[in-house]
Amino acid sequence: MDTIVEAAREMQLSDAAHRVLDALKPERAPRDAVQALLDANLAEDALALLARLLPRRYAVAWLCQCARAEALDETDRAGVALAEQWVREPDDARRRDALAFARAQRFGNAGAWAAAAAGWSGGDLAPPGSDTPAPPAGFMTARAAALAITYLAARVTTQFAERRAGFVRGALGLLGTPGAMDGERT
Repeated sequence: MDTIVEAAREMQLSDAAHRVLDALKPERAPRDAVQALLDANLAEDALALLARLLPRRYAVAWLCQCARAEALDETDRAGVALAEQWVREPDDARRRDALAFARAQRFGNAGAWAAAAAGWSGGDLAPPGSDTPAPPAGFMTARAAALAITYLAARVTTQFAERRAGFVRGALGLLGTPGAMDGERT
């Protein structure tokens, strides 16, 4: 199955976004697909698609980079710090710590969604001692990353659309990085 089509479906892109993607050449590159959505003023869809096409660690690292440029409150900084710790050392303990933080915050802020992106990056979401493993759906990191970046963009409500599109433009190069599309997508 086409990676871009699959990612668009998983991220529940708008009908308008699907029409834009359908109009592209069959051999379209991921970067071209995201750029086409930006060009069509579909930044929300571009953000979602980009987050899904990136490997999980790239998506979390990207959102942490976006957050570093913002004036965050203590809670958001704590969530982003947990996500950054997981990016540097993606082990299960850091993943679980990040997810616990997101849950404690009730997923109510940028830091919580940043932590959730790391927390849903893999592993087992079942409570400790459970006999039934519960791996996260493959798209959960991407959805959390997109929500974290949306929260960041909304910090300046009068510039929300421009800021969201700017965050996406700033990461387009990640889709052209050799090896960026290798391995596990978000």
